[in-house]
Amino acid sequence: MRVYREPQLGDASGTDSGYAYAKASWIVGKSFLGKKLSQLSGLHTLYELDRLIFPDNHKELPGRELLVDMEKRIVQRAVRQILSIVNSFSEPPKLLVRMLKSFEYSDLKECLSHIISGKEKPVISDIGRFKTVRFNNYPDVASMIKNTEFEFLLNDDLKQIKQGMNASNPAWASVDLTAIETKLDYRFYQGLIESLYTLSDEDREVASRLIFDEISLRNCVWAFRLRTYYQKSEIEIAKQLMDFKLHKNFYQKRVSVATDALSSLDLPLDVRLPWRGWKWERFLNSEEVYLPGESYNALETKPSSSQQTVHWMVDPRYFQNAATQYLHHLAFHNFHALPMSVSAIYCFIKLKQFEEDILTSIAEALALGMESSSVFKLLVSEVN
Repeated sequence: MRVYREPQLGDASGTDSGYAYAKASWIVGKSFLGKKLSQLSGLHTLYELDRLIFPDNHKELPGRELLVDMEKRIVQRAVRQILSIVNSFSEPPKLLVRMLKSFEYSDLKECLSHIISGKEKPVISDIGRFKTVRFNNYPDVASMIKNTEFEFLLNDDLKQIKQGMNASNPAWASVDLTAIETKLDYRFYQGLIESLYTLSDEDREVASRLIFDEISLRNCVWAFRLRTYYQKSEIEIAKQLMDFKLHKNFYQKRVSVATDALSSLDLPLDVRLPWRGWKWERFLNSEEVYLPGESYNALETKPSSSQQTVHWMVDPRYFQNAATQYLHHLAFHNFHALPMSVSAIYCFIKLKQFEEDILTSIAEALALGMESSSVFKLLVSEVN
């Protein structure tokens, strides 16, 4: 088995990038992305979805068992395809390795959640030679993360958890999982941003925009949720936002990814008009006016005296779905805009992660008896 070496600036050759892009293009053409997304609308059962996604490998299982099995296969296929592309490089660029490591971050968070809840080990994604966490030692977290980039937790939030300690130990009752997840998210994005410095100027410009917008929108979603569901104060919210500043070579000046979320804290959650001019305003739910049995968009149709305006409130879920779709469009565009580049492969990974999310979301909805069309409209909006 090849040992992974930390890549250096310029490691990715044109031959590597060209082969990887050709292979990624073939996978994208077979995936439920772009125009093929519409095939996911109109499904009525989990079995239909299984046959659509896995025509040669569908299963005949009871509903709940089929859902669990299908979600496992969806994730495994995405990881397998991403890994095959990253392994196309003789020395994979740091940006792509970091993206592949996002699965390890996610698996570690899920393992911690399962330990605290007293559950069995979850399904772990196989990222091959890039894995560092010893998941086979579950639930001995100290043994799992010792001598890895996650070892800092043993001196921080998990300092009371000792090697060999099992999940039934009372020490786990005091573990703050939310705080750990926040720190892990910060470290992941910090490493992602640091990897930008190993790219060419052209690659860095494309990747930095996607990463910057993703973190900015993630901060906004988190701010909306903290205000709407937990009534947190501005000071409390500001402390929980991820704040990075990119080097001036990426932009004309250093820009904080927390700026847009912080500026939203001064705007009312129940009045739409003051949001005009806010950077991500187009992703907010619109005001609605209606007559009995009818609905209108207040920005397109002027209500008459007989119409009533529905009381408007910021909808965090609507905003998150619209933001996700925007990032999907951005990745899809840039995948084709700069072919045979490292940034194009970065966009490929983002596209496969988007596909994984929407497939699992539709599977869960179908398992609950919903039709895919209603979920499809909720998750896939027309965002430019």
